[in-house]
Amino acid sequence: MSIKLSVNLNAIAFLRNRRNLPWPNLIGLGRIALHAGASGITVHPRPDERHIRFSDLADIRAFLDDEFSAYEFNIEGYPTEHFLELVEKNRADQVTLVPDDPSQITSDHGWDFEKHAEFLDPIITFLKRSSMRVSLFADPVSRGLEIAHALGADRVEFYTGPYGRVWNNMAKQQEELARLEEAAKNARALGLEINAGHDLTIANLPALVKRVPFLSEVSIGHGLIADALEYGMGATVQCFLGALAVSGIS
Repeated sequence: MSIKLSVNLNAIAFLRNRRNLPWPNLIGLGRIALHAGASGITVHPRPDERHIRFSDLADIRAFLDDEFSAYEFNIEGYPTEHFLELVEKNRADQVTLVPDDPSQITSDHGWDFEKHAEFLDPIITFLKRSSMRVSLFADPVSRGLEIAHALGADRVEFYTGPYGRVWNNMAKQQEELARLEEAAKNARALGLEINAGHDLTIANLPALVKRVPFLSEVSIGHGLIADALEYGMGATVQCFLGALAVSGIS
């Protein structure tokens, strides 16, 4: 089974919001990405709406229902009451729960599953009752994965920021890849599926896929949108899909 690519539209929304105009157009660029082979759309609506606006969610949901009904809508965020209302109202196919403070620029760490198990338990139960797949943002370590599984999570999304940040240091890249591989194997042994995200690029994806060929999905925004500015959205999505195909899994 091939590794799916979900395109994160946050960076596009951030650029749009600089002028409070309807361009660049989220739906138009999302359409190009899906036509080019992406499997879904990811957004992370933050409380201050600095990129994705709450009103964008209904537009994206309607777009997917009308044109790409078999494709997935992944909504990320910290599970406030308002966030849970948003994902239920907009029928997220997958909800990725992150332990972000509202002031964070971007997600930069996973859940402490031992510390937050009691908090996450009823939230995961609510989401699963509404037929949404639940993915928990996780640091690339094995500790606590058994708790994530026991809570009923379907997947973990391993935070690949530390791997992406050492793009110019091969030795440190290998260290981070070893961490990701060990954690992913242990998660898989528990029955969890594995997603990955943050600072993934065409250059660093092949090495990750070779070490963790059983990834279910990668969610990519910043690096993909940066390339799309130079090469176009369609061509960039195809390049990322090519980078994901190096494992030989079909």
